[in-house]
Amino acid sequence: MSGQAREEDRTYHGIDHPDGQAAARIFVEVSQYGPTERELAHQDGRLRLRELHAFDEDRGGGFGWGYNGGGPSRAASAVLADALDEPQERYDFPTSVDRVADRLRKDFCEDVLSQLCGEWRLRRGAVLRWARGWYAQQGITPLPSALAALPPIGHRRMR
Repeated sequence: MSGQAREEDRTYHGIDHPDGQAAARIFVEVSQYGPTERELAHQDGRLRLRELHAFDEDRGGGFGWGYNGGGPSRAASAVLADALDEPQERYDFPTSVDRVADRLRKDFCEDVLSQLCGEWRLRRGAVLRWARGWYAQQGITPLPSALAALPPIGHRRMR
């Protein structure tokens, strides 16, 4: 790919404020390839597509990461719903009635978000590959449509 991201490719950019004076935020940005991605993202406001929001942000719930708890669960809900192109209500913590989505969110929180530091970037493709592997490990079918469109696990593309 020549420096241009496909429309469905995006990067999640989490920014936590260490002073605690502002809420942690997750931006969805156009993926840029190459060593200057971070510099471009900070200089060019056009790279940000939108900002994700926690389902209960108006009641004081916000995002978090680097630990396992309510903030990371809210972040996992927002990132998974966006990456999988599904309604956020499916993954909402603690109100989800979908047992598979609830387990996916919990494991994403534990495996991925609990390991992140104050500022991070995560490409949508990495989220999709993690989720596809999770579904395979669990033996769960059918797959969400965003995952079903990925090449099968173990598939190698030859050039």
